[in-house]
Amino acid sequence: MRKKLNDLVVRFRNLFVEYGVIAIAVHYVIFALVIVAFWAAIRAGWQPTGAAGSVGTWTAAYVATKVTQPLRIVATLAVTPFIAKIYERATGRSAATSRAESRRPRAEG
Repeated sequence: MRKKLNDLVVRFRNLFVEYGVIAIAVHYVIFALVIVAFWAAIRAGWQPTGAAGSVGTWTAAYVATKVTQPLRIVATLAVTPFIAKIYERATGRSAATSRAESRRPRAEG
């Protein structure tokens, strides 16, 4: 089990190195969707059990979101390359090209 977790973490880091800002954006959008969905479910009457059940709505939603972190990481690994391709088609440039251009010093003139 520990080996699988370490492999997942390595793949996650490599994804961030390869896709940069796109991977970070995808990860945080998934996080935001999940936490808002848990918040809405709790407000609608779903009652989490355990420690999350005795705290405020946003705290319970955050705890439930943290429990789903491995699934969110897998979703980020699966969705990021697809989103990067959409970005490339929409802008006509790759995420790697964008990162390289942003690091290049600009000519003063």
